[in-house]
Amino acid sequence: MDSKLRKMAILSSMAVILLVSLLVLYLNREDGKPGNGTSPGNGFSQEETQGAKDSGAPDSKNPGNDSAGGQVGNDLSAFLKDSTFFDEEVDPYLEELLNDINRLSLVVTSVEKDLRIQIVDRDGEPVTGESFYVELEGLGEYKDLDKDGIIYIGDLAAGEYFVELLPIGDYRVPGNATRVRVKDKVEYLAIEDISLLIKTEEEIDAEAEDTAVAEALEDADKTEVKKLQNAAGAKTGIDVSKWNGDIDWDKVRSAGVEFAIIRAGYRGSVTGSLVEDPRFLENIRGAAASGMPVGVYFFTQAVNEVEAVEEASAVLEMIREHNIRYPVFIDTEGAGGNGRADGLDAETRTLVCEAFCRTIENAGYQAGVYGSRNWYNHNLYADRLENYCIWLAEYRKVPVYQGYYQMWQYTSKGEVDGIEGNVDMNISYLGLD
Repeated sequence: MDSKLRKMAILSSMAVILLVSLLVLYLNREDGKPGNGTSPGNGFSQEETQGAKDSGAPDSKNPGNDSAGGQVGNDLSAFLKDSTFFDEEVDPYLEELLNDINRLSLVVTSVEKDLRIQIVDRDGEPVTGESFYVELEGLGEYKDLDKDGIIYIGDLAAGEYFVELLPIGDYRVPGNATRVRVKDKVEYLAIEDISLLIKTEEEIDAEAEDTAVAEALEDADKTEVKKLQNAAGAKTGIDVSKWNGDIDWDKVRSAGVEFAIIRAGYRGSVTGSLVEDPRFLENIRGAAASGMPVGVYFFTQAVNEVEAVEEASAVLEMIREHNIRYPVFIDTEGAGGNGRADGLDAETRTLVCEAFCRTIENAGYQAGVYGSRNWYNHNLYADRLENYCIWLAEYRKVPVYQGYYQMWQYTSKGEVDGIEGNVDMNISYLGLD
């Protein structure tokens, strides 16, 4: 249930509770107690009750007075006309609950000379659909232009700032400004509360956003091997994503597959949204249940180091409850020529990969980079990445890539029992048990 539906459900529940409370108070008013000439439990005198039954109409001697504000005939809402029916004082507990429902707070982070301000509800979920304004002391106001509950401010000088969420509608905003520190340089540490930025495919246009293109296909030749290979001192594995559909992991394991690299997610090629692969949890749990060791990869469309840290942070959030024995890879490929990161120069793209890997390693995992032979040769400074696990994609019997690598994806057209259709196959020289 998203935050808007949850809020509507809570408000509806509160309204029902309030109405029931008011009815109970009404039925137990002082003039409805035994001993004062009334019938216990209904709030009316016997004469009034009988008169209402007989006439079904208001008291003709007192026009506008519907039996002292109670029910008259079939008029179930007559009590609403009685100005003395409702207590003047609102239950402070109910008032606090109603205020709490609309309470907002800020989550503010900085990676490098920037601020990302997230407006969240009492459950910590981003509040969307509103044109929020924040005021940054000394610099003025900033607006949530796309109404996604996030305001990004870049090109800030390092130092301490105060951020205030300005009042809006019926929301209850923080009474004090939030103090934050803008970092001078990237520290390659996981971003707190990155989970607020991770989306599902139901929240985006997946067809437009998930557009990775396998560069290795352009370099494939007719010598590629499409079956599981057994190499001395190496292990044979697969890598999978949502495109592989339902997987019978027990059959895959029994077929001789020794490890799996599972896609955790991707950054959208158009909007740059961080998106979890819809099959990620299903795949990583299925592989674990079969006893198969796993690693993960994330398709990047980061355009700078800050975004690379975001991507690494998103992956770390996704895998924190899982046993990851193989590396965590950044998948650097093109997105059909129109991706937001397709035009990066080799220096910037290398910095992106380094930032991702350093963040992953600072969290205690082994990091790696995935790319095709041509991608390593022309779009990266591969020698600067060889401290990490290099995962080469080259679809031929014997790779001709001259650089150093520790994993090799040798085909995208493999076949293995337990997976319908083609699957990527790999050889690992990492020497992991």
